[in-house]
Amino acid sequence: MAFRSSPWCLLVLAAATPLSAQDGSAHNRSPRSIQAASLAGVITLDGRLDEPAWAAAQPAADFIQQQPRESQPATQRTEVRFLFNHDALYVGARMYDDQGGSSVVSRLVRRDGSADADELTITLDTFHDHLGQTLFSVNPAGVRGDAYGPGGSGTDFSWDPVWEAKTAIDSLGWTAELKIPLSQLRYGADSLQTWGLQIRRQQNRLNEHSMWAFVGLNEQGGPSYYGHLTGLSIRRALSRAEVLPYVVGRSTNIPAPTTPDPFTQAHSLDYRMGADFKYLLTSNLTLSATVNPDFGQVEVDPAVVNLSAFETFFDEKRPFFIEGRGLFRFGSTWCFFCSNTSSLTLFHSRRIGRSPQGAGLAYDAGEYADVPDNTSILGAAKVTGRTPSGWSIGMLDAVTGRERAAVQATDGSRFPREVEPLTNYYVGRVAKDLKGGNWQIAAFGTSVVRDLRDTALATRLNRHAESFGIAQDLWWGKRTYFVLTQLAVSQIAGDPAAILRTQQSSARYFQRPDKEQGSNGLFTNRYDSTLTTMRGFGGYVRIAKQAGTWRWETATNFRSPGFESNDVGFITRADYWWMNANVLRSWTRPTKWYRDMSVTTGGQQQFNFDGDLNDRQTNTAWGITFPNYWSFFTFWIHRFPVMDERLTRGGPVVGRPSQNYHYVNVSTDSRKGLVLDGGLDRGCRSDGTCSTNVNFGVRWRPASNVTVNLSPGWGKSEVSDQYVTVVDDPTATAFYGRRYVFANLEQRSVSMNTRLNVTFTPDLTLDVFAQPFISTGRYSRFKEFAAPRTADKAMYGEDIGTIDATDDADGRTYTVDPDAGGPASSFAFSDPTFNFRSLRGNAVLRWEFIPGSTLYLVWTQDRNASEQVGDLRFGRDVDALFRAKPQNIFLLKVNYWLAM
Repeated sequence: MAFRSSPWCLLVLAAATPLSAQDGSAHNRSPRSIQAASLAGVITLDGRLDEPAWAAAQPAADFIQQQPRESQPATQRTEVRFLFNHDALYVGARMYDDQGGSSVVSRLVRRDGSADADELTITLDTFHDHLGQTLFSVNPAGVRGDAYGPGGSGTDFSWDPVWEAKTAIDSLGWTAELKIPLSQLRYGADSLQTWGLQIRRQQNRLNEHSMWAFVGLNEQGGPSYYGHLTGLSIRRALSRAEVLPYVVGRSTNIPAPTTPDPFTQAHSLDYRMGADFKYLLTSNLTLSATVNPDFGQVEVDPAVVNLSAFETFFDEKRPFFIEGRGLFRFGSTWCFFCSNTSSLTLFHSRRIGRSPQGAGLAYDAGEYADVPDNTSILGAAKVTGRTPSGWSIGMLDAVTGRERAAVQATDGSRFPREVEPLTNYYVGRVAKDLKGGNWQIAAFGTSVVRDLRDTALATRLNRHAESFGIAQDLWWGKRTYFVLTQLAVSQIAGDPAAILRTQQSSARYFQRPDKEQGSNGLFTNRYDSTLTTMRGFGGYVRIAKQAGTWRWETATNFRSPGFESNDVGFITRADYWWMNANVLRSWTRPTKWYRDMSVTTGGQQQFNFDGDLNDRQTNTAWGITFPNYWSFFTFWIHRFPVMDERLTRGGPVVGRPSQNYHYVNVSTDSRKGLVLDGGLDRGCRSDGTCSTNVNFGVRWRPASNVTVNLSPGWGKSEVSDQYVTVVDDPTATAFYGRRYVFANLEQRSVSMNTRLNVTFTPDLTLDVFAQPFISTGRYSRFKEFAAPRTADKAMYGEDIGTIDATDDADGRTYTVDPDAGGPASSFAFSDPTFNFRSLRGNAVLRWEFIPGSTLYLVWTQDRNASEQVGDLRFGRDVDALFRAKPQNIFLLKVNYWLAM
């Protein structure tokens, strides 16, 4: 393997070896302490601290500002008390305001929503391991927020435990009462416990953020800085099981087909039932399961036009897979400033229940086909939690059903066609925390096994796929310095035709005629149509100074050519070795010119495993918050001319010109009722093509319970090397007997992401999302590269050959004679010019009618149209969009929470 590296890349690799922690102590400073009191009597949850039991509890007070005057005493007094009994932890808080209740900022938003209002947040480290974070927040309107972050595995804001909070505003400020059932918490088995505790208060009027256990702005903070909640004499929660059954009814209304499709019904009704389960295996390990899950209430994905060879990434939105996903984390990429780098992602849960991968087999088999939209998830289960000895555990297994499409042949006969096999998915992660939480070692594994009985599917899909990885996070110097190491291997196996498809995929293009052919020993790096297995390796290593006014980082990220994780992970490309370095300077003490400011500068580069430089750039970024709380952010990137082995989509390496890219963003004070945000980015390449995108954001709160978000965007991009097609031509010897056709592409787009959120009560909300989207693309100046490994191009009809266009009812066709009557054969291709218009959105009315039990009313609409025009005329395209016939789905879903 030929590979050229840099000295600082090797420095990073050397740093991957675990260091001995210089700070193994649990705390970075002497912790504060507050004692919880045993509840005598009854607490009536009304937000008013008038029960005698509250007076008997010791208050947590004397908060310290983090902003705006770091390390100074808070200007507004706060007192928080804790009570407990065998059933729950109670929190009573008094937030004083020197201007009284009239100055308290209270806004109604959906649970876990950002209200930009006054707020109190209680964070518990229930295992007292200086890693875990269980967060509960409430604002004066009674809006709750919650999140769970066990043992350095990220914070999961989708976690929605069943708990209660009530608030009240009075002449002194506002008060809050919280009841957190012990059944919703995970903690050790000791009868007398001490938990880590952090309390934060946000005072919106003064933009004052204060905390009970102080953490500086230039410190990493986290549970190692928490204080102590002592005196908790509690036992295991009585409730060990939760059941959440659901029933859903759906009405689907779609436009009548233009052709006599026998499978299309304009109106249809259906219903389904299922359930989610939770069971406490121990006080800190939970078994969660779902049977026949339904996700009809989740927000729709935005529309995109993808003209690249790579798959579009859509984030997970389904509640079962979102909750607890921090325990399945492997491969997150930390970076002060990175461009075009990716995480070592071994698990992407949207692979489970994906659209049938053999849909094309059904459409090719007959005149009409009825293909399911998604693969049915028959059932899924996961075990998550954290043991008192410092082990974090996440294990998930899911089974998706065998899907068949009904196909009708031209003679009217019907037959089934399998489009997705019965499949089992497994993901597991275990992690161990050492040295007082400053060092974590984790192991991660995945497995996909398919029951491939259909021969055609066996040539498309891997029979089984596995991956295994190890990772470590090491902090030292009072969590100032940090080393992250992630290493993984992958293997896929199946029919030679299926493995060949993976070799030829856009992630690696093994078939490139000028690729240096390596070996197919333990790891795969050679094109071979007889292979039945393929293996690869990948990794990410970073060493950094994470705290202080001066910070720095250096990192490397690599994937071998044979690395493949797309069966249950997400990877768009392998065959690269990336490296970067950045220096950051921050200013956190306010002056008359700014409240805070930071500057970052650095660079990165990337090679493939043949040694071709395919990325090199330098960058500078600057961000500032002004005294009026407006903010400004900008960065500049210069990309050097490099080689590109992906542009010809399986052909030889060609050149890519240099580019300068600029971005500017301005935001107004987020506390206001009207908040504006604007961004402009522009990039120009040395070949004269430029791209410009303008995006605005408007957030308007006409009332305390109504939020309107408008995000209009406009973009224009030009490229001179948009891939069109490839044709065989033995006279094209420089390109190994093929001609790779490219074009100038001028693409324009306009969109308007619209969100309306109305919160009637903290438990009754209406969320509306709509996205009108128009994208056009005009192809012109068709050409080919003059030679491999250069950015020079030869235009048909100008530099070489001739090109003619003919129009008919099916559109425009181009005919090219590449050598104008010479030995090369003429070839033809259709004009790929397009206009795409889309409008999609949904409205969700959500009512938590009793704690844990929810009713959803959902309306989803999707309409789209396309036309081969190529230019954007707003009036014409909007009119065409609204003339397109919509698909409407109406859904009613009810689930009911049962505790046992």
